[in-house]
Amino acid sequence: MRWDAIVRGGSVVTPEGVVRADLAIADGRIAELAPEIAGAAGEEIDGVGCHLLPGLIDPHVHFNDPGRADWEGLATGSAAIAAGGGTLFIDMPLNASPPTLDAASFDAKLAAARGVSRTDFGFWGGLVPGNVGRLPELADRGVVGFKAFMSGSGIDDFQSVDDATLWRGMQVAADLGLPVLVHAENDVLTAALASEAVAAGRTGVRDYLASRPVVAELEAIGRAIALAADTRCPLHVVHVTSGAGVALVAEARARGVDVTCETCPHYLVLDEDDAVRLAAVAKCAPPLRPAAVQQALWEAVLAGDVAFIASDHSPAPASMKGSANFFEVWGGISGCQTTLGLMLEEGHARRRMPLPQLAALTAGAAARRFGLAGRGRLEVGSSADIALVDLDHAAPLSVDELRDRHRLSPYLGHTLRGRVRRTILRGRTVGRDGQATGPALGELVRPERLDRGPPELIR
Repeated sequence: MRWDAIVRGGSVVTPEGVVRADLAIADGRIAELAPEIAGAAGEEIDGVGCHLLPGLIDPHVHFNDPGRADWEGLATGSAAIAAGGGTLFIDMPLNASPPTLDAASFDAKLAAARGVSRTDFGFWGGLVPGNVGRLPELADRGVVGFKAFMSGSGIDDFQSVDDATLWRGMQVAADLGLPVLVHAENDVLTAALASEAVAAGRTGVRDYLASRPVVAELEAIGRAIALAADTRCPLHVVHVTSGAGVALVAEARARGVDVTCETCPHYLVLDEDDAVRLAAVAKCAPPLRPAAVQQALWEAVLAGDVAFIASDHSPAPASMKGSANFFEVWGGISGCQTTLGLMLEEGHARRRMPLPQLAALTAGAAARRFGLAGRGRLEVGSSADIALVDLDHAAPLSVDELRDRHRLSPYLGHTLRGRVRRTILRGRTVGRDGQATGPALGELVRPERLDRGPPELIR
């Protein structure tokens, strides 16, 4: 037979638009797109009534293997990704034990993932005081880039960077052709505000929110941009929460700095009133913002100034979220399974996000930004990573649908649009109707060097 599989009669979301077409797969790649493909295939997949989107790429998850799989693990985390239409994630370095700070810790993480992950995966290396000299060996192993915290990470063996470490690390990363990612909050300001609040007995949800103001984020973004401009290092700012923060990035990019940013579904769907209502399940850093700040962030997304949307899936056991002192509650929002459904619903409700833009925000732009060749786009020659989604289906999220370890989601009861009928990874089905299926097929994805500057953003 000429083809391994053909998906027939679906609406294919390409970068240029949505087309009704058959899609043929051979050797794990998209081999042909045409209104009607003749001939037989090893597998015939009925796509009628479904939209074919690029498999979701989530470049910001905390799956915590090895060492903290009781918080989450590569098995359960990747099952949630596959159930939600995802085919590739990039795991953060800090929550593993040991953190991914050198070749040996990278090897331990890779050993934990092989034969376990339901989807393909990449790894971020860490940038912390004392390991700048280790960045080349991490690059040799295949990290996608390096993550640094400009404020405390909450993990004792993953320290925040001082400015000198960040500057020197950016110099090395620039030579390696890899990006540096920053969690951008001013640690001096947030630590002082938190200390004052706790000392005064102000330990509620709103007290925590007030201790991490938008200005702490803006100052740190500006400082990271200045260092990146000096070192000519590709810079990516994770989980930006405000339109003002996005504007700093867009202005720097306009003057030639190689910088992009992401935001997360929780900053687009939830606001500070939801944080008060939901409490521990909605704690994150930076925190949820007022509705007016959220609206400005949405405007930046719709204008095309946010490169992509990532979940920042950061779980922990319920026992770590039970303190009456909200400053002591472990932060982190779980959501890697729900990104696509939430964004499809929000895009539908706002009637201003074309499907090609949504596909770029959830797959294509991350692949391009981080040098993941052949990923994130439905076109001939690309990896056959596909989510078959019934966009006519919309329903509130229930806890029994969740596949991550603890199923502590702030989105319970929120409407998700689009039932993921099938998730296809390199031509093979890894998810079907809300379940991960088949063997664990995940493989390590290594990046190309970033020598082209930041991606054009969909407008």
